[in-house]
Amino acid sequence: MNAFAEKLVIGNLTPPQFIQVLETLHMLGSAGAGIELSSLSTDVLVDVVRRASRDQLKAIASHPELRAVFLDEIFRRMSEHFSPARARHVDLVLSWRFSEGAGEDGYDRFQTVIEDGMCVSSADLSRTPDTTITVSVDDFIRMATGNAAVAAMFVTGRVKVKGEYAPAVRFSSYFDIPKPTTD
Repeated sequence: MNAFAEKLVIGNLTPPQFIQVLETLHMLGSAGAGIELSSLSTDVLVDVVRRASRDQLKAIASHPELRAVFLDEIFRRMSEHFSPARARHVDLVLSWRFSEGAGEDGYDRFQTVIEDGMCVSSADLSRTPDTTITVSVDDFIRMATGNAAVAAMFVTGRVKVKGEYAPAVRFSSYFDIPKPTTD
């Protein structure tokens, strides 16, 4: 267990308290105090998400600024955890739609492009997608940090796919996602 999550006892915080802690970290980072969410290791973020309740993650999704911070961090880190060997011969443009967003038609949107052994994710939507995935932000945060049974989310309809289905199902296999620690 990491020191940050161990001291914070995330699960004991109410959703408003959890948001207040994250807002404070984000504010300190914005003020140049050297403490910011983007400086937390991926292992720490995975552990924070593991310890957070569904209501706490829904609170992040409902908070416009923290929602943007978490989505930006996850997409920024995708290329760091990409495994080119696992995605050999893969050319894929995957668009992401996150419900209850501030963007077009009420969605926040990102795009992930895998080609030539590289992975790039951004809010740039200039490519025509092979596949579009629609998911809630809280479910995506859990999926992206290895804290959800992705196959079950597809089967139960929590993840909706438009276009080619196979790339959506295989997508997570192209990454080395840190495993949540257990107590």
